[in-house]
Amino acid sequence: MAAKKKKSNKLRITGIILLIVVLLAIYKVFAPNTGTFTQGEYLYVHTGSDYDKLKSDLREGGFVSDMLSFELLARSVKLPEHVHPGKYKISGGMSNFGMVRMLRSGKQVQVNLIINKLRTKNDFIHLISTNLEADSNALREMLNDRVLLAKYNLDTNTVMCAVIPNTYFFKWNTSADKVFKKIADNYVRFWDDAHKQAARTHGLTPAKAVILASVVDEETNINADKPNIASVYLNRLDKGMKLQADPTVKYAVGDFTIQRITGPMLQNSSPYNTYMYTGLPPGPICTPAVSSVEAVLQAPNTTYLYFCAKEDFSGYSNFASTYDEQLKNAHAYQKALDARGIH
Repeated sequence: MAAKKKKSNKLRITGIILLIVVLLAIYKVFAPNTGTFTQGEYLYVHTGSDYDKLKSDLREGGFVSDMLSFELLARSVKLPEHVHPGKYKISGGMSNFGMVRMLRSGKQVQVNLIINKLRTKNDFIHLISTNLEADSNALREMLNDRVLLAKYNLDTNTVMCAVIPNTYFFKWNTSADKVFKKIADNYVRFWDDAHKQAARTHGLTPAKAVILASVVDEETNINADKPNIASVYLNRLDKGMKLQADPTVKYAVGDFTIQRITGPMLQNSSPYNTYMYTGLPPGPICTPAVSSVEAVLQAPNTTYLYFCAKEDFSGYSNFASTYDEQLKNAHAYQKALDARGIH
């Protein structure tokens, strides 16, 4: 009887121990196991990374507190054979279960890439390579690939016309070619038959419309003035006049902080200097807002050939059809500048 009781006690103790082990295992699987986050809450798993690299990144980034329990679970569900590149958000207090399930499934966070005003190819390349894994050198090669660009009726000068300010959604590990294709396809969609026809009424191709829009965009932030400013430049183009647009000089000089254009700047030999060369610049001087492109396409028929900032510094412009009118407007603005000590 005593032997049976002793055996029963051993079984009970064994059962309790097993229960404790099971509960401990469950705890290790589902309890918080995040670390100190020494490099922020986002884990970047680069294309080609294996499980050893993943573990190293988890450890160095302070994402995991207890690596042993993490690895036991990871190996039990074959994470080493299912490492997916991407950008993963590891929130404080996540469990081994949550982290392993996310990494094994490749459920990365979406990158909302906001493109506003950019001025150069380098600006675009920097924005993409900073926010996505896309290789900057590969992207640079694409922006200078004449054969590729010809498919979109673009060239190495007009390629930035394809970059329409918008919010684009990507996976972090999107390759350079897929990034460019997505953005260029958006450009193709924008230039539907209606938009192309609107451009043709002004004697413009889609690329030329964007180039002109980039000048308009740099001239003002006032949407109400954009159509009339566009009409000024369209009228100058029709008459064979030089555009004489100050923003193109800033682009030619490479200094976008300039407040007043001076004589020596006008002598810059860059083809973007519209004080020196007739016609549009060879490419856009920025990525214009859609409102600026629409302003060009919907520009009214006017006799305006000149415009000048209003002397009240409201941001609006005075428009003129004759040079005498322009001189009066310019004198008023110059006087206001002098009064404020702006040189």
